[in-house]
Amino acid sequence: MCTGGCAKCLGSTLIPLALFGILANILLFFPGGRVIDNNDHLSEEVWFFGGILGSGVLMIFPALVFLGLRNNDCCGCCGNESCGKRFAMFTSTIFAVIGFLGAGYSFVISAISINRGPKCLMDNSTWGYPFHDGDYLNDEALWSKCLKPEDVVPWNLTLFSILLVVGAIQMLLCVIQVVNGLLGTLCGDCQCCGCCGGDGPV
Repeated sequence: MCTGGCAKCLGSTLIPLALFGILANILLFFPGGRVIDNNDHLSEEVWFFGGILGSGVLMIFPALVFLGLRNNDCCGCCGNESCGKRFAMFTSTIFAVIGFLGAGYSFVISAISINRGPKCLMDNSTWGYPFHDGDYLNDEALWSKCLKPEDVVPWNLTLFSILLVVGAIQMLLCVIQVVNGLLGTLCGDCQCCGCCGGDGPV
């Protein structure tokens, strides 16, 4: 597969992942699938917008760049027909690094939240974090420490786990594009886009 074609494939995969991350983060504002009366009762990590900013907004821009590489103008510069394509591939590596950092941010926030557990109403009638160092992950009986919102533990655990997996996949795809972009920078794409009147290798 050409480096441009590979980039387009990665971009088309990142777009739905970014939308999925944004949706998961939005749902976290409705613990247990319900509207909460006081925003102070939401887990702090929800306000870090890991899925909206990290896996979402910061990932959409690289994805769009990757999608545009397949049809990039490769007429060249400085007398070198492949220069335009090579420069575009090099630029894509920069955006891939930005995407990696965004996905990494979402991944870290999700991991911290999963380990900490959700904020909820405890049996002493105060709102806080009843779990310690992810102890609730191996003992479902501890979930009863959270009285309200109902089902907040599985809700937060599921959504932050989704963000964790989405972030991990996005980081992997961005790493692949860094390698792909560097190969495209050094070797060029397998063929020109045709604007120079040639379809041979560059």
